[in-house]
Amino acid sequence: MRFMVIVKATEDSEAGVQPSDEMLREMMAFNEELVKAGVLLAGEGLHPSSNGARVFFSGDKRTVVDGPFAETKELIAGFWLLEVKSLEEAVEWVKRVPNVTGGESQIEIRQVFSAEDFENASPEVRALEKELRATVENG
Repeated sequence: MRFMVIVKATEDSEAGVQPSDEMLREMMAFNEELVKAGVLLAGEGLHPSSNGARVFFSGDKRTVVDGPFAETKELIAGFWLLEVKSLEEAVEWVKRVPNVTGGESQIEIRQVFSAEDFENASPEVRALEKELRATVENG
């Protein structure tokens, strides 16, 4: 099972405050544990929302709104993509994440859909999804 581990933004992350060398070392040590355990598929930190944009959809219309965005608690500062056996295993990994800010923070864990989760998908759609995934994996 794949899970996205979503690190919620803080006032500091949205202000562009860079982590200290010590914080980076703690995070790299944790990432190294994930790699050695064979569960890390991807993981990245994100720039503040001031460097981003949102695209709103209404029928055929698209509206672009540049950041920053107001609700810090609803924003994402980074993520990991883990492949583990269960939600419980993902939770156990997240409980080991260093709290590098020392303050309050939040991490959300969400299961990623797999092709098998879409019961209404035709054999053609399933085959295309499998082909696209193979293309991405093989570069």
